Amino acid sequence: MRFTSERRLDGGVLERRFTLGEIPGVLWTPGSASAPAPLILMGHPGGLEKMYPRLAARARHSAAVGYAAATIELPGCGERPRSAVAEEARADLRRAVGAGEPVDDEIVDRLVLPLVEQAVPEWRAALDALLVLPGIRGPVGYAGGVIAIGVRLAAVEPRIAAALLFAGSFVPRALFEEARQVTIPLQVLLQWDDEWNDRQTALDLFDAFGAEEKTLHANMGGHTGVPQFEGDEGNRFFARHLR
Repeated sequence: MRFTSERRLDGGVLERRFTLGEIPGVLWTPGSASAPAPLILMGHPGGLEKMYPRLAARARHSAAVGYAAATIELPGCGERPRSAVAEEARADLRRAVGAGEPVDDEIVDRLVLPLVEQAVPEWRAALDALLVLPGIRGPVGYAGGVIAIGVRLAAVEPRIAAALLFAGSFVPRALFEEARQVTIPLQVLLQWDDEWNDRQTALDLFDAFGAEEKTLHANMGGHTGVPQFEGDEGNRFFARHLR
């Protein structure tokens, strides 16, 4: 990990950009922490610069109650090399959604499974590098999407103690079996009218999770209409499990 820039945001939050090999990322830490801060990994659908305003707002909200937050760019997004297979699958997905047709499982597999296979080891490598930094400690939380990445991370990474998953992306059927192995506390956000998410699949996935403590927050509205109060609910969720 190599830090490339730093600046102070509102509230004294320190924002540092870094590269992990060739992977860009951002770390936010509270401005006046008296002890090492628990870490939240912030998932997103890719395009770090495009997503930056929303990610920074989430990070500042978490830092205000004492959490560090970090994110990395996904494979094939931003300035990272594109995958021809993923680009073709994404085009097929958009055609199906635009035509109001069901999205075939084969399209979802071509798009999402290679992403999960590459992204999860990268998130774990980022976690290795972040947890040795001064001022940051475990246990670790994961918040956001792509939900298939969150499922795999929650199943295989023992340092993640709780996960707040955004049910806003397609999930390969193979991930349902992995979901049964997820036993950490979960909170799942579902937008009831999400145009990019099959509601029944999201409900089936929630049912498949093996966690004894799992909570579903379903709100009316489309993909980008998550109510602001869910940020406070997320902080309360992590306060129960990362403190």
